[in-house]
Amino acid sequence: MSWLYEPEPGEHDLDESDVRIRPNPKGNKPRTKNRPSYADAPIGMVVQVDKGRYTIILAGKEIIGTLGKELRKEGVAVGDLVALAGDTSDTVGALSRIVRVEPRTTLLRRSADDTDQVERVIVANATQMLIVVAISNPEPRTRLIDRYLAAAFDAGLRPALCITKVDLADPTDFLGNFAGLSIPVILNRKDAPSLDQLNSFLAHESTVVVGHSGVGKSTLVNALAPDALRSTGGVNTVTGRGRHTSSSVRAIPLDASTWIIDTPGVRSFGLGHIKLENLLKSFEDLWAVASNCPRDCSHLADSPDCLLDEAITQGTLPASRVDSLRRLMGSLANTASE
Repeated sequence: MSWLYEPEPGEHDLDESDVRIRPNPKGNKPRTKNRPSYADAPIGMVVQVDKGRYTIILAGKEIIGTLGKELRKEGVAVGDLVALAGDTSDTVGALSRIVRVEPRTTLLRRSADDTDQVERVIVANATQMLIVVAISNPEPRTRLIDRYLAAAFDAGLRPALCITKVDLADPTDFLGNFAGLSIPVILNRKDAPSLDQLNSFLAHESTVVVGHSGVGKSTLVNALAPDALRSTGGVNTVTGRGRHTSSSVRAIPLDASTWIIDTPGVRSFGLGHIKLENLLKSFEDLWAVASNCPRDCSHLADSPDCLLDEAITQGTLPASRVDSLRRLMGSLANTASE
């Protein structure tokens, strides 16, 4: 006897017409690669980025936007001109979408350190850089200024030095380190800010303000733009280091054609993304000498015929400045070889 079950003829025959077809929840319209061009989309300027929300100035009003999916890899920075879709009103709860970034004229970047070639965009479309340095409390760092100058040259920005707290110490000796540079120098006292000279430098430009923590950047910005109310702080009396006050980059209009862009204070400024030739040219006073060196000269300390060494011997260039350049070149050369 067989215990195997044998179905009756036709018992398991299936009629496909009885199978239920699930409807396509997205509809039957085929996907297309053609995307809206947003050719007529309004253009605004990004003035602040905070946790995925973008504050944008559009036609004199401040609105909030998010980043379109197609731009998430590219990213958007303060200073960018962007095309907007969605709700571009300034009503509470309104949210626009950034759908295009207009071509940038300049791009200020930094890396975490000289060994990191990953760029971190700070500001787009700036035209100038104001390097704020305290002559005392905290003590000025010439090598950090050299890094700022290199970044400005690489980005195509016109730099200037603003020395604060000159009522506490004489800046003459410090400024001797940069005597060979043709950049504006503005001296600022806490009790008598040089606002006229600063406003003259800032007029009709987009200026990014950079500096070490605690040098008085935000205090300076608040003096220039009283309505900005950037938070300010002092210097830790134990460590001698400045406290971070500004926590984000913010573009502030001084008038219809003048922008000042405040940035958080830093204690380091990586140049891993900068090419060696641009670094050398950013040392304007040294480049005037080094450009006449033999073609195969590396300009480093072990280069036998480098004219920089001859200039040090003759007393026409300070050894400390040449050493600063060579340290930076050595750091970037090591990064490039890894």
